[in-house]
Amino acid sequence: MNFPSLLLGSLCAIFLISNASAAPNIVLIVSDDMGYSDLGCYGGEIETPNLDALAEGGIRFTNYYVNNMCWPTRASLMTGLYPKMALPKNGGADGGLHPDATTLPEALQATGYETFMSGKWHLSSASEPDGVHAPHHRGFDQFYGTIHGASDFFAPDDLQLNGKSRTHEWEGRSDYYYTDTITDYAVKFLKEADGEMPFFLYVAYTAAHWPLHAHPEDIAQYEGRYAEGWDELRLQRHEKMKELGVVDPAWDLSPRHPDVPAWTDAGDKAWQQRRMEVYAAQVTCMDRNIGRIVAHLKESGDFENTLFLFQHDNGGCHVEYGPDRTGSWTRETTTDGKDTPIVPGNVPGVMPGPQSTFQSYGYGWANASNTPFRLFKQHDHEGGTRSPLIVSWPSGIAEDRKGGLAKEICHSIDMMPTLLELAGADALEQKPAPWEGKSLLSSIKGESNVTVEGRSIYWAHAKGRAIRKGDWKLVSDGKGPWELYDLSTDGTELQNLIEESPEKASGLQSEFAAWEKRIAAFNSGKTKKKKSPGKGK
Repeated sequence: MNFPSLLLGSLCAIFLISNASAAPNIVLIVSDDMGYSDLGCYGGEIETPNLDALAEGGIRFTNYYVNNMCWPTRASLMTGLYPKMALPKNGGADGGLHPDATTLPEALQATGYETFMSGKWHLSSASEPDGVHAPHHRGFDQFYGTIHGASDFFAPDDLQLNGKSRTHEWEGRSDYYYTDTITDYAVKFLKEADGEMPFFLYVAYTAAHWPLHAHPEDIAQYEGRYAEGWDELRLQRHEKMKELGVVDPAWDLSPRHPDVPAWTDAGDKAWQQRRMEVYAAQVTCMDRNIGRIVAHLKESGDFENTLFLFQHDNGGCHVEYGPDRTGSWTRETTTDGKDTPIVPGNVPGVMPGPQSTFQSYGYGWANASNTPFRLFKQHDHEGGTRSPLIVSWPSGIAEDRKGGLAKEICHSIDMMPTLLELAGADALEQKPAPWEGKSLLSSIKGESNVTVEGRSIYWAHAKGRAIRKGDWKLVSDGKGPWELYDLSTDGTELQNLIEESPEKASGLQSEFAAWEKRIAAFNSGKTKKKKSPGKGK
């Protein structure tokens, strides 16, 4: 087992847990490329009864942020750092996590946890499935899943178990489906767990990432559901979100994105509807599988003392893929023994869902997924970075908090310090730099709110850059001009105050530039990597 950067001296205090069996179990579930409004408990019409039940017995965070693409968010979750610190290869996934980084599973292992992962890693090179950066070499006792960022749901190209190929599992089969099998192995790992030690289970579903692949019976469940189109869907979701309180009723719904036609003007309506039907089917299938994990925890008696978390990795993805969008994750024919030709790309009239297609749901439906916000994955406006966060912990959340909302401003960099405080590992040396986040544990327990005054959160990836400090957010679309918003009154970023508040904008620009300079200095090796003082010091 590889434990880079753990100091023995720091670990002595961590190993001495008075009652390791009483430490809470942790289940962290991440979905892929979904919008803030998709889940039922956040205002969506997609059927997610299991996640809705977890929210009813837990807490929904309404100001939880992620990074604007898959691997940057996963890097922050696994290290507590901003992506450009956690991923030294210019922020790219293939170079793997920083070799000196103490990863979340490594730290939890050192605290007495068993650690399991099932699903998408996307933090190392798929050409080196058993390389030093693979999950089973970065702290997970068991890993089943894929390294790639995208996968054929019926035949994942780089499927493995601890570095050994498992592609034979889907060869010649018509009933293999990745979402189901991710869950099969997650439950298998739990059944084979020690039983005396607490566990950390990280489940990273590829739903609802492109391609649009789903079980026929799940697609049939949504047939005709989206005949009214994306404009009406956005209105309906926005009204439900205001009723639920997951958005401020005073915020206006952002206008339809300029690249999205009015539904009345959209062509190929049957095909457009099918795209959203398959997307919804993927999400409902994922929810059903989350229910299987919950059912196992209840049956084993572990549910009451399990901190269960669910989030997305970024906002809904708008990209319209053409027929030339192919790679190792695609193939020419199906793998069910029928060798049916696969048609890549968003081809109107070719109905998505089966393995013989490789499509995405595009601008119109992504705009609806991200209701009421602007823009999409790859952007740092709210549509690309605002995520649900459902937290369930039956024995740990105060009764008067259950079913409620938490409005603290927080980010995926906060997950590692939160979970390590929960596990009692706060004395751990933080490498290669102190964690950038803050623990949310007191908020989850209902003891107090996380202090956010004076705190700044930063983004800089793909087509976005941004800083949020308190209620103020400075953001730009790609290399475009800075925009300034007061999110307390304008959470959908419609009233640009850059000219009305030049001093506020200038201050945030200076702070963002200083952050970029700090990150650059860190990556050049010119910063001193200080040890965190730890709790109570």
